[in-house]
Formats: sequence, structure tokens, C-alpha cells
Amino acid sequence: MARILIIDDNAKVLDTYCKILESAGYEVVVATNGNEGIRTFKEEPLDLVITDIFMPEKEGLETIRELKRDFPDVKIIAISGGVNIEPEEEDYLKMAKQFGAMCTLAKPIDLEKLLKTARECLV
Repeated sequence: MARILIIDDNAKVLDTYCKILESAGYEVVVATNGNEGIRTFKEEPLDLVITDIFMPEKEGLETIRELKRDFPDVKIIAISGGVNIEPEEEDYLKMAKQFGAMCTLAKPIDLEKLLKTARECLV
């Protein structure tokens, strides 16, 4: 069973992602900001990281860069946006790929697409 770390400061988002991923058979660990996520990953590396871009304490781009520096093989999905994704948010998702994210998803996320993307990243 693959283990997934979700990093997001929105409790509702964490709960929704956890439920869908756990129902698909994944073990899920959560963190509410980049610092917590990095600490969690260092304590027990997981198979996949799903991280939001905009968070307090340590935002997603910094988190991606640090994880990739310390764990070059880490698989990361970056998530950002709102109902109407702004051009600068698209730029952040592009930057996330440049920093090492395998995939990016814009919110609101279709949960089936999240599952499909997670499966593809874990292959």
C-alpha cells in the first residue's frame, strides 16, 4: 500500500483528499504547512507528496524545492488555485514543475482526476 503525504492549510481540503485517497486504499498522512510536511517526510519518507502552493509558515514552492534537494527521488503533485485560477497562479504551478513537481492540478480539483494523477505518479 502506497503512503501519501498531503500538505495543505485548509482542514476541509485535507479531510476531502484523505477520504478519497484512503477509500482507494492509500495510507494518508497530513500536514498543515510546509515546515510540518518536511518534518513529517524526514521522519518517515512516504511514496508521494501532494502539496498546496499557498500556505502559512512555508509555502509550497519552498517546500517542493527543499524536499527535492534533500530527497531527489520524491514524487510530488502541486496544487493551487481557486474557482477562477488567476494567471499568476498558473505561473506558480509552472514554477512548481520547474522545482521538481511531477504533476500540477488547479483547484477546484475533480477527485477522480486527483486519484488518477496519484496513481500515475506512483507507477
